[in-house]
Amino acid sequence: MTPGLQSARNWLIGLIAVGTLAGCSSNDTFEEPSPLPEIESTVWLDEVWDMSIGDGDNDQLLFLQPVISNGVLFAVSEDGELVAVDPKTGDEKWERDLDRSILAGVGADDDRLYVSTRAGELLGLSREDGSEQWSVSLPSEILAPPQSNGSTVVAQTIDGKALAFDAQTGEKRWQYDGVIPVLSFRGNATPTVGSETTLLAFASGQVFALLTETGQPVWQYAVGEPAGRTELERLVDVDGTPVLKDGVVYVVGYQGKMAAVDARSGQELWSRSASSFQSPTLGYGNIYISGSDGVISAYSLFNRKELWTQDKLKWRQTTSLLAVDGYLITGDFEGYVHILSQLDGSLQGQREIDDDGLRVPMLLDDDMIYIYGNSGRLVAYRLQEED
Repeated sequence: MTPGLQSARNWLIGLIAVGTLAGCSSNDTFEEPSPLPEIESTVWLDEVWDMSIGDGDNDQLLFLQPVISNGVLFAVSEDGELVAVDPKTGDEKWERDLDRSILAGVGADDDRLYVSTRAGELLGLSREDGSEQWSVSLPSEILAPPQSNGSTVVAQTIDGKALAFDAQTGEKRWQYDGVIPVLSFRGNATPTVGSETTLLAFASGQVFALLTETGQPVWQYAVGEPAGRTELERLVDVDGTPVLKDGVVYVVGYQGKMAAVDARSGQELWSRSASSFQSPTLGYGNIYISGSDGVISAYSLFNRKELWTQDKLKWRQTTSLLAVDGYLITGDFEGYVHILSQLDGSLQGQREIDDDGLRVPMLLDDDMIYIYGNSGRLVAYRLQEED
């Protein structure tokens, strides 16, 4: 088994195999993580406020990503504690116990919040107090936050389906059934729901653009093509949410490629071999990738040449990268945050955030960075440089 596939086993805590969830211990280790790098910090995270939300992910492989919408930060825990917070001060606006087990982070639009439950429900909630306005049953669980454009809310299930509902009433509008492989990682890319087009990425290695109003396919693009004799070798999941910017979709998949695709036609503009569980990150005219092996790489968007790599975080299960003021910030399985230079990838800062580890993408709003740890610790920071 190749090192990349051995590392992948760390993520096979929940597998979809012939329609049945199978599991193994979240403590299974198949590659030795690099030791925590020793660095002399020249930049650091200055804590502004912090709070604790329920039981966090309750020691489960969940992706409970918070969201900032119209100047309010919303976050939820696995045990159903939903909070609305002033992102500048950390003051709690309201809290509601949903009395349900929650599997995915919060989606939001101007009027409502959206969460999914372990029982396979999609809930439409008031953003004023978290009270339930409607609920609908889903064919299976969803692990990515439902997304809404204000009119249509889209949820993507772990069995390869995407379902759209009226955001106001919960009435079903359409369903798209993707092809699901025999084996896939426990995770999903978050749908991107625009006024005209919705982007979806599937465990089959495919990205689809659908008409938001009807669910009719507009184009599809293969990020990865299954190859090999075993199902593990044939994994080509796209779990990182595609990034849409200036009419171009940037996407990367596991054992596939990193690519730029025309958002209107689905035509490939360029691609190169890559493997990642995370979304790509753009900044300074470059594209940055947190690889499936934990190696972080930078490529020029101008000529796609590799600019640098940073391997001191190898096998540390790095999170997606956040670009802030010339730096890249990522978390790891031990709960440390690492700050890298966008210029050359050198490690510039480090801080321990959560003993239970970090998994979900960090948020950036103005000059504030928000990090939600697996234990339920939610912290706001500002980036500070050495004088």
